[in-house]
Amino acid sequence: MKQDNMHLINKIFNAETIRTVWDKEDEKYYISIVDIVGALSESKDGRKYWNKLKQRLKEEGNETVTICHQLKLKAQDGKYRLTDVCDIEGMFRIIESVPSKNAEPIKQWLARLGKERVDEVFDPSLTMQRAIDTYRTKGYDEVWITKRIKGIQERKKLTDVWEEGGIESNLEYAILTNEIYKTWSGMTAKKYKEYKGLRKESLRDNMSDIEIALADLGEITARDIANTEHPKGLKENMKVARRGGEVASDARKSYEKATNKSAISNQNALNYQYINDNKYIENS
Repeated sequence: MKQDNMHLINKIFNAETIRTVWDKEDEKYYISIVDIVGALSESKDGRKYWNKLKQRLKEEGNETVTICHQLKLKAQDGKYRLTDVCDIEGMFRIIESVPSKNAEPIKQWLARLGKERVDEVFDPSLTMQRAIDTYRTKGYDEVWITKRIKGIQERKKLTDVWEEGGIESNLEYAILTNEIYKTWSGMTAKKYKEYKGLRKESLRDNMSDIEIALADLGEITARDIANTEHPKGLKENMKVARRGGEVASDARKSYEKATNKSAISNQNALNYQYINDNKYIENS
């Protein structure tokens, strides 16, 4: 399945002219605001429309404008020019500011999403069902989905143990996870995703059976050691995470010796293939 910069964005706007660019350092998409308002407004000149809208938002004290910055994007004539862009959150905030009937379907969709999230606060089982439905839509089979949901539950057990050991921030969770991954795979989660050709997609959703088994083994081992030794703080938990990764690393070596093939694959589950046109992201 080939994908351009972000086919989902074009699907949302029912257009093929929304320029997007992936920033692998920030791990996020940036979207051309001119293209967004051009698709939503009835103006023939999206750039002029955006300039007027931007001025109005500034005068109203709307903070939406502050989340915008400029990148060089490819224009119709093939040249790269500085263009106002925003991330996905900013995109939706701008949509809310566009007074056009063309924006109403997206605004209604956002309202439904908001309602669904509120419903999930009252009934968390809806969150799990939404995940299952999404996996089915993406083409995963029922056996895989069952294993994935179980894996999510096991991962929660590990983060609970880390929390008991004084780990609080998402950054610290990421550091510990990377310590396990680096030890058995030789790559951080970010590098691993790049190796598989992924962007926003979940790394776990795109692992082979043996990769998932090794990842699980490293995390389960780290969890069980932590449950026994009760490490406190990031430094002590990193040592435990590394030991968990070492167990998975030993298992990887045994697997590769027995099968005479690598346990690490650059394949992803649904054959994602992004098309890069060698864009250079340059801040103004």
